[in-house]
Amino acid sequence: MSTFNDRERAFENKFAHDAEMQFKAVARRNKALGLWAAGLLGKTGQAAEDYAMEVIRADFEEAGHEDVFRKVQADLQGKADEATIRAKMDEFLAVAKAQLADEG
Repeated sequence: MSTFNDRERAFENKFAHDAEMQFKAVARRNKALGLWAAGLLGKTGQAAEDYAMEVIRADFEEAGHEDVFRKVQADLQGKADEATIRAKMDEFLAVAKAQLADEG
């Protein structure tokens, strides 16, 4: 029975680790997306950082990524279309996951 318990514990630990890494990757993605959008809005320095934090906070409104998309889309009216924003979200998520993998 000990082997089964050990395997179960290992699976639970892996699941928790994977969930934590996904959370971190999405938060990094949202910050990068916020900084990208801030640049399109003409924000620099602390204003760009503050805007990126707004994008990160927007992700806590509901499950999924649509809350972040809607915020950025509303803010970037006329500066970026839906396909561009979604492509940037995918791109930044891939970069964030690669960064986390490189960090160990």
